[in-house]
Amino acid sequence: MKRILTLILALMVFLMILGTTSCQKKDDMSKGSDKKVVTMAGPFTDNDAVKFEESIKAFEEETGIDIQYEGSKEFEASISVRIEGGNPPDIADFPQPGLLENFVKTGKVIDLSKTLDMTKVRNNYIQSWLDMGTMTGPDGPIMAGLWARVNLKGIVWYNKKAFDAAGYKVPTTWAELESLMEQIKSDGDAPWAIGIESGAATGWTATDWTEQLMLRTTSLENYDRWLTGDLKFDSPEVRTAIQTWSDIWFPEGNVYGGRKSIPTTSFGDSAKVLFEEPPKAWLHDQGNFIVSFFPEGLQPGVDYDFFNLPPVNDTYGAPLLVGGDIYAMFNDRPEVRQVMQYFASAQSIKTWLASGGVLAPQKDVDPNWLTNPVDRRLQELLKNAKALRFDGSDLMPGAVGAGSFWKEMTGYVSGSRTLDQAVKAIDASWPN
Repeated sequence: MKRILTLILALMVFLMILGTTSCQKKDDMSKGSDKKVVTMAGPFTDNDAVKFEESIKAFEEETGIDIQYEGSKEFEASISVRIEGGNPPDIADFPQPGLLENFVKTGKVIDLSKTLDMTKVRNNYIQSWLDMGTMTGPDGPIMAGLWARVNLKGIVWYNKKAFDAAGYKVPTTWAELESLMEQIKSDGDAPWAIGIESGAATGWTATDWTEQLMLRTTSLENYDRWLTGDLKFDSPEVRTAIQTWSDIWFPEGNVYGGRKSIPTTSFGDSAKVLFEEPPKAWLHDQGNFIVSFFPEGLQPGVDYDFFNLPPVNDTYGAPLLVGGDIYAMFNDRPEVRQVMQYFASAQSIKTWLASGGVLAPQKDVDPNWLTNPVDRRLQELLKNAKALRFDGSDLMPGAVGAGSFWKEMTGYVSGSRTLDQAVKAIDASWPN
């Protein structure tokens, strides 16, 4: 009898195990079938693609949503083919908002204001980011995209050890900057290290300076009008901006190598003279990416530091000039909305911030996520900005922004063109 009871008990245990296993398999199959896929396309390749994949891993594990990212170095061409062919990815990452705007005009982009929790979005971005994400479609303005990772331009870099040892002080006004320049010159050195050579793209550094000075010598509204062609290059506002940086670049002794060296000096190499012993020049204006061109082994905050280019006119202050990526949505499904809502938080690029080289536009970023003091201060500067604008030449028509603007500014700096000739030639190149 005891043997029979033992067999019955063993059979019951076997059936229980079988049932449990069956349920587990059923649950696993159900979980697999419920897995959601969101496709995404963008320009991130190589190391950037690795950093992006790492940044979304925690979200994918938590939600079960698989974000399938396809990066391409020919993104600008490939995304146009996909969208025009009726096969867009769910989400696309645009490094040039002007390209996104082309698709917004044709009504192919989802209005995020109708699909996301906009209270959360508005609370996590300053107004300038929201303004730059708003574009006009066939039925009026829409929230076309979310800014995801950004770079900060208009930053003046210096050799901190040498700067402090020389007794120089960081200028907070334009007058203080001019005074510092005169002090450096009286000490026998050139204040600035400047180069605009960049192969086929030679001249873009001069366009960045023009944009920075437009933001410091006229209104944001005029800056926006300039990008669309409503404010001509041959206008007092744009001429003033160009003349302001010309007053730094052109006088003898202001730039290491002199004015004639600027068009033939590589933008990436130009800053290296800051770190010679002793420095050949003391100041270099460039985006935060320039630190990758600095000599190896320099310690952020110890060997080099930065300050924001001071305001020229207190009326306009010193709005920040930025570049970056804007994410747009092309297919509306719950899981795509969930991914886009996630991209509205700095958590979505937390690991990327820790690896360096990028900044977050969202307010909820924790500066402690950034691994060096210079990046943390850059992030604070961006977070506390009262106003900012995107790189203007990237928003202008290609024939101007990546064409005549670069070319004419290079000719102007070299002395082969006058300012009058340059601005008139750029206006003449504007597409009708």
